[in-house]
Amino acid sequence: MKFLLFPIRLLRSIKELLRLVPLMSEEMERIRQAIGRVEARQVKDASRIADAEFRVYSQWGEDGIIQNLIGRIPGVDPSFIEFGVEDYRESNTRFLLVNNNWRGLILDAAGSQLDTVRRSKTYWQHSLTAVTAFITRENINDLIQSAGFAGDIGLLSVDIDGNDYWVWKAIDCVRPAIVVAEYNAILGYDHPLTIPYDPAFDRTRAHFSHVYYGASLSALHALGEEKGYALVASNSAGNNAFFVRRDLLGTLKALRPADVFVKPRFREARNPDGSLGFLDLKAARDLIADMPLVNVSTGQVTNLRAAGV
Repeated sequence: MKFLLFPIRLLRSIKELLRLVPLMSEEMERIRQAIGRVEARQVKDASRIADAEFRVYSQWGEDGIIQNLIGRIPGVDPSFIEFGVEDYRESNTRFLLVNNNWRGLILDAAGSQLDTVRRSKTYWQHSLTAVTAFITRENINDLIQSAGFAGDIGLLSVDIDGNDYWVWKAIDCVRPAIVVAEYNAILGYDHPLTIPYDPAFDRTRAHFSHVYYGASLSALHALGEEKGYALVASNSAGNNAFFVRRDLLGTLKALRPADVFVKPRFREARNPDGSLGFLDLKAARDLIADMPLVNVSTGQVTNLRAAGV
């Protein structure tokens, strides 16, 4: 009998711990947000955008840069759109939602991931709309408008690891004050290059390395200029560029790709068997050197080798 007491007590202890896990998670979330609020106040008036980086929910330092930018642009509409969010635990807009009480629209192709978001406390506590959809340039405006967004919004975050250039180019139903767009540093910054448009593009199938996707910083800069946006910053990780609508620039400086390009330290290239290869930028670039790319200035199809990248 004595020997049975220990397993029973252990089981009770485990059950008690499991009961406490949600409460502990909620407390950790509050602490996380409180620290973020302190950091947001500290970076609000940072004169150098690069000094504003911090992260609460963003993958890198985007939360801080965004807080800095919205503090420097008067009258920004408190609304956002972000696509490519997965389960929304890591995103560029979640801190805007919970800290600044903005309303927002998030889109992702993974319905099961967004179901998790819809069941979360965050979803009913804030004005958030989650739409499951595989985004193309043909459907993006309909998806946005059907969710009740149009005209001026505060921020658009584009990160779909594929047709980013083509989808941003197609968006004309909203006018964001700020655009955060992911660029592929492997494509360099001297040439305006993007993958050719394919509505069914999937980076995991396009090339075994998973690094054949998206657009160069120069291509996004050219598109921003075309749509009336100035490039103002890049994050220190070297994968997200920040654009501000030219009529809202104020004291912010319009920059060139060479001014903000950062050689990334992260190493996401895969081996043929799907494992991480831990390759540096040059080695990863060699893997996709002959894959087709479009020069958005000339319309010609080229590749990294031919472009001399």
